[in-house]
Amino acid sequence: MCVCLLLALSTGIVVAQQTRITLTDGYSFEVDEVAKQGDEIWYRQGSVWKRLNGSVKKLTTLKKEEPAPAKNTPAPAPVPTTPPAEAAPLAIWIYLDGGARMRVDEVTESADGAWFRRGNVQKFLERDHIVRIEREQPVVATARGAAWRENGWTSGNARIDTLIKMNAARFGVDPYLVFCVIEQESQFKQFARSPKGAQGLMQLMPGTARRLGVRKPYDPAENIMGGTRYLKELMTMFGGRVDLVLASYNAGEGAVMKYGRNVPPYRETRDYVKKIGKRYGIDGRKPTEENDMPAPQR
Repeated sequence: MCVCLLLALSTGIVVAQQTRITLTDGYSFEVDEVAKQGDEIWYRQGSVWKRLNGSVKKLTTLKKEEPAPAKNTPAPAPVPTTPPAEAAPLAIWIYLDGGARMRVDEVTESADGAWFRRGNVQKFLERDHIVRIEREQPVVATARGAAWRENGWTSGNARIDTLIKMNAARFGVDPYLVFCVIEQESQFKQFARSPKGAQGLMQLMPGTARRLGVRKPYDPAENIMGGTRYLKELMTMFGGRVDLVLASYNAGEGAVMKYGRNVPPYRETRDYVKKIGKRYGIDGRKPTEENDMPAPQR
């Protein structure tokens, strides 16, 4: 099993539940998942992804064994029955066009769309992005399903979800922001290509992809790595202003700088910032009126 896991890691991303990692120096520890991206090995403990520092000697999948029943053990005394616990609150799921879905705490529908609440943040989602809204009883979490239940969002593809979380942890970006950008850019279509030539899940332009070290833009691992790295660069450039990050991702950082570090007055860019901003819940003043347009800097 150890050899199989190492071979699988050499060929691409792999998820191994409850694995013991043994390093060449003899140190070993247990993790929940193991994955590989390029030449790097990542592992998850709980909800946190970390990059492995050190050379791996072997990976061992752990199996829990049921203890053998003891001989000549008297039968246990009957346990008094208790009334069943009350059912947990309904889980509310919003299914988005493109196959993604996200869990919310409350939702109120209208003709134009739906207001939903996640934690302390309330947001609006346009009707054309909503496929359906379902309310269901939560089910018992499984090892595979624990991740999206914990975060309340999923692309519908376990590998893409893992890549989002790994790269978000690597570059220090909110994974939900990466999720929102991919959903808006490509609706999670791996081979998406725009009329302008943007490629892949995060719609990277060829020049940007090359600068970010992306050689295969239609490979999900490389594409999400490059797009998340670009978001981190923009976050640093604009001091964490998510609206300016989104505007730069759509129109280029040069356009944002041209208009005095403001969202440019391009309809496509403003719609882009508005749509993702509502979903992500960015704070601060947002340009919405036609006369709220910054003048270009000279």
